[in-house]
Amino acid sequence: MLIHVVSWKIADAAGPEGQQKIASIVAGLESLVGAVPSIRSLRVGPSVVTGPNHWDLGLVVEFNDEVGLEAYQVHPEHQKVGAQIRLLVSGQAVVDFLV
Repeated sequence: MLIHVVSWKIADAAGPEGQQKIASIVAGLESLVGAVPSIRSLRVGPSVVTGPNHWDLGLVVEFNDEVGLEAYQVHPEHQKVGAQIRLLVSGQAVVDFLV
């Protein structure tokens, strides 16, 4: 199984505008479940701990393999959500690993 992990920084994450951005991103990513066939599971949510080394929002998606991740990356719905996310975040970190 391949695990895809993404973390984002959101400007003013604790303020009302930042919270709206987070809610929008969460809704967009959750809409991919059922729309992108290669997703085995998807979990997304804001960090409950804040601090200088913490990111504001995290995503964990499970795929059967790298082919599933590749299919997700190019899927039109993922492309649409990804474009919206890029407009709302100030930083992103990604790691993909096999288990």
